[in-house]
Amino acid sequence: MTRTADGRPVDAVGSHNAAADDSAGSFTDAGQRHGSEHRGARVLWIPPPAYYAAGFVAGTLLDSAAVSFPIGGRPAVALIGVVIAAAGAALALSGVVGVVRHQTTIVPHHPVSSLVTTGVYRISRNPMYAGLAIVYLGGALIAGSWWPLVLLPLVLFAVQRLVIRPEERYLTEHFGRTYRDYRARVRRWL
Repeated sequence: MTRTADGRPVDAVGSHNAAADDSAGSFTDAGQRHGSEHRGARVLWIPPPAYYAAGFVAGTLLDSAAVSFPIGGRPAVALIGVVIAAAGAALALSGVVGVVRHQTTIVPHHPVSSLVTTGVYRISRNPMYAGLAIVYLGGALIAGSWWPLVLLPLVLFAVQRLVIRPEERYLTEHFGRTYRDYRARVRRWL
């Protein structure tokens, strides 16, 4: 087992294992501090992709039911949208694969067993959320409407406030300095 710069154990693929970390407090086999509640981040039980879906659906409904706000340049813009959506899907899927490989969870309110810092997590702390935002952008270009793009900042604000911030608090409590160091090195989005 290798160690981080501050001496904390890290497995060979770059995953910090809280259960093996005796310097951050006493942990159970599930990686939770003794005496703490056995749960993950304190987030709403709404799956994060639902925030993106709600914003996108609201945008397309505004376009069809209220005021049409078309994006010109068809079909080239739609083709660009396909490429962008595919890149976002690849980023999000890479994040899922990284988490699954480390045998931890993608469900924010479930406890995590390790901190993933390798693969796509070297360039983004939230590749799944960043990937979904990129898919959303591509989808708006495919749909040919500005409305979903107008709503995208609200979606990102909701995800950051209701999902990412509670996750960051949980990971800071759970992994301590190791997570703070990781957060200092790697951007939240891209």
